Amino acid sequence: MAAAGYGRAAEALKPFHDRASDAEIRLAKLEALLLNKGGLTSGSETNSSAVKDLQSKLDAVNTECLAEKEKNKQLIIENEKLQYRITHLIRALKEADSR
Repeated sequence: MAAAGYGRAAEALKPFHDRASDAEIRLAKLEALLLNKGGLTSGSETNSSAVKDLQSKLDAVNTECLAEKEKNKQLIIENEKLQYRITHLIRALKEADSR
């Protein structure tokens, strides 16, 4: 009779054991997710350092681009001066030839 009472108690507690097992499974999944999220954080730090590296390279290239634009501007000014001199030299040669 005591064994029969134990069987009924076990049956009565079965839903609680099932819920506890389900809760443990969900907890294990949440812990795994939390660990993975922690891994993403370190990945984010890696991504952040990569972004910083790319930003510094972009800044360097922008600086170089501005320097090249300044060189180009100076060359355009020098070219215009030389074109002006050539125009006047050609005009002077034509006047000298016509005399």
